[in-house]
Amino acid sequence: MGFFDFFKRGGQEDKETLDKGLEKTKQSFLSKIARAVLGKSSVDEEVLDNLEEVLITSDVGVETTLKIIERIQNRVSRDKVMGTDELQRLLREEIAALLEENNSTNQGQFTIPEKKGDPHVIMVVGVNGVGKTTTIGKLAYQFKQAGLSVVLGASDTFRAAAVDQLIIWADRVGVPIIQQGMGADPASVAYDTLQSAKSQHADVVIIDTAGRLHNKVNLMNELNKIKRVMEKVVPGAPHEILLVLDGSTGQNAFEQAKQFSLATDINALAVTKLDGTAKGGVVIGISDQMKIPVKYIGVGEGMMDLQLFDKKTFVDSLFND
Repeated sequence: MGFFDFFKRGGQEDKETLDKGLEKTKQSFLSKIARAVLGKSSVDEEVLDNLEEVLITSDVGVETTLKIIERIQNRVSRDKVMGTDELQRLLREEIAALLEENNSTNQGQFTIPEKKGDPHVIMVVGVNGVGKTTTIGKLAYQFKQAGLSVVLGASDTFRAAAVDQLIIWADRVGVPIIQQGMGADPASVAYDTLQSAKSQHADVVIIDTAGRLHNKVNLMNELNKIKRVMEKVVPGAPHEILLVLDGSTGQNAFEQAKQFSLATDINALAVTKLDGTAKGGVVIGISDQMKIPVKYIGVGEGMMDLQLFDKKTFVDSLFND
């Protein structure tokens, strides 16, 4: 198998969903910019100080904010005279340019390696309450819609509710699930899931893992054990370790990303619940600061409202009136 563009129902429909999902963030962001330049005709130090405050209070993050302000200062200095009416366009251009210069990903496409008999394995991690199980269900649905066979593994055996929730999603999507109930060895569940997936010649396996707090050493040891067991069944597994973050928590999501990346080999991020928050600016900071690509964003409750993150489209939605 090669590239799959199945996360896009149609450019305009996806764009409308994204615009609607980012509405709270956009309104908050643009209104703050308007206040930052109120009564000013040119971009001076006071305006830049106000803009810095806007970005930080919009959860863009300090380091990324300082980068953006420096870039704008350079543009203003080079162009000498710049009116505040141009600031929004300038900010849009510099944010877009900054994100494009950072970690690259196959935007608008999902990639599964050429099939050689083994399934593509995704291990999903994240703390409780971030939308981890929902993200797994939506991924499974979209994979299945693309004609791929999917098997789910309920390795979050710390909470009975976690297993039950994944069973509900498996039934809703119509995909098989391997589970042993609460208290079972998570690594054993992962092992059985991969064995079953291989026997079924499945295309994709998605493994749910426990969502206890990210600073628990035992959890990280558990994740490493699951990885070692899966690698014995499918060499190279897991091919993707997807960290799910709740965008509505702002900078706390960024902190979780940093902590998880120190503890295990995260290679993809999903930022959820952007439709219910004004803190969507956190996606800019996470995309810029982490050496891990933001792969998916959640902008609604529908099955198709988990979208591949496209930096240009995201910035366009954030600034369009």
